[in-house]
Amino acid sequence: MGFEPFAAFEYEFFLFNETPLSAREKRYNNLQPFTQGNFGYSMIRNSVHSDIYEELFALSNSMDFPIEGLHTETGPGVLEAALAVDTAVSAADKAALFKTYIKVWAQRIGKMATFMAKWSNKFPGQSGHIHMSLRHKDGRSAFYDPKQPHNMSDLQRHFVAGLQKLMPEFLSMLAQTVNSYSRLVPGFWAPTASTWGCENRTTALRVIPGSDKAQRVEFRLGSADANPYIALAATLAAGLYGIEKKLEPSLEVKGNAYEQKHPDHLALPQTLAEAARALRSSAAAKSLFGEQFVNHFSASREWEFSEFCRHVTDWERSRYFEII
Repeated sequence: MGFEPFAAFEYEFFLFNETPLSAREKRYNNLQPFTQGNFGYSMIRNSVHSDIYEELFALSNSMDFPIEGLHTETGPGVLEAALAVDTAVSAADKAALFKTYIKVWAQRIGKMATFMAKWSNKFPGQSGHIHMSLRHKDGRSAFYDPKQPHNMSDLQRHFVAGLQKLMPEFLSMLAQTVNSYSRLVPGFWAPTASTWGCENRTTALRVIPGSDKAQRVEFRLGSADANPYIALAATLAAGLYGIEKKLEPSLEVKGNAYEQKHPDHLALPQTLAEAARALRSSAAAKSLFGEQFVNHFSASREWEFSEFCRHVTDWERSRYFEII
């Protein structure tokens, strides 16, 4: 189609003063976070543990997944890292290396890192946001048009529309585990419908206006547990589908998207099983990825959900053991 796609991943992850042995012995309960309290963007935490930050920056540079920004997020022991932008395939490579070697690095210093979408009901989930843009072969941004509202070119508008339309059908490629859906609930800083807005962090798609270099869209639905190759393939394909079909997005959401009523067709599947069925029946997915992939991947997600249904959770025991 004549475009060069660029992307950058942002990951939140929790760090614990635990080892694989101690975590298993505790059955993953009552784990000790690396730091205490809710200190988002804390200068104190960053300064006290500057040696940790310096190690992470050194590791990321030496292994070619450079970190552009690193800070505490809201919650005990949670960090957020923004990886530097690169071509799409390289960005996915760097995201995969980052997730793997953050866990390796943590265990080598006697700690554990988790990228679960939501490890505790007490805290918000962990995101894996994706920033995306397209450039023409001559290097010009395909998304930037200073004559349009939000500097948003027709191509970017169609790209956003494709993401918005196909997000419910592609959700199992973006929220890939049973645990992913524990994050997608109201009030926990994760999208609950296929919405878009300009510089709006309560919507699933955040259009970020800027210069020719910076104009982009942030896909805020993604969770930290997702395979970055599959998640980026799904988002790019949906956006390019929107350009190909010249789709138009719904009206921009202004204000708090969580507090507003949205059309039914923007609703997202609420379980992995429901999302897998949506993918299996998606004509767009089959045309973009091939029927063999769609059937195989949806079957793998249906199997994952069926395995979950065979197990009794702590929540079920505490709720039903005595009173039922």
